[in-house]
Amino acid sequence: MHPLRITLSMSLLLLLLVTACRHSETSLAAAAATLALSSTSFQSGGKIPSQHTCDGADASPQLSWPAPPASTKSLALIMSDPDAPGGTFVHWVLYDIPASTRELPAGVAKHGQLYDNSRQGKNDFGKTGYGGPCPPSGTHHYVFTLYALDTTLGLQPGATRSQIESAIKGHILARGELVGLYSR
Repeated sequence: MHPLRITLSMSLLLLLLVTACRHSETSLAAAAATLALSSTSFQSGGKIPSQHTCDGADASPQLSWPAPPASTKSLALIMSDPDAPGGTFVHWVLYDIPASTRELPAGVAKHGQLYDNSRQGKNDFGKTGYGGPCPPSGTHHYVFTLYALDTTLGLQPGATRSQIESAIKGHILARGELVGLYSR
């Protein structure tokens, strides 16, 4: 066989392998189990009470979920507002939550490291911990996303959403989502 044909055949094979691997990674992410994230503070798709917003006490809502997959080492939570005028706005980043945890009480302290060694990152207000809904106008959707991970992240307190998202890639075992609404 001609050397050029061998090179082209090898290039085509390599391209097919890379494409197959990318498809496989996407399928694995989509196949992650689902966690049922809920709250006693508000119903899924319902209005977030003002006590959990900048118009009230700005206290985080209660959140709960069932047991994650058995191989879960930690959990991570990101709360964001995809309706913000400048693009998605991050309101809360919480990570290295112990796998045995089944709920967060309302009013989680706004400290970098909590009593159970979970850690909070910086929100887009530039502060550590929860920063409640505070939309400039209209009704906004606030998305709480909980991830069950096969690792602990070990990041220092104050990590950003992008740092968390980079660190959890390839480690997501299950995922849950809860959406609340708020307008002023």
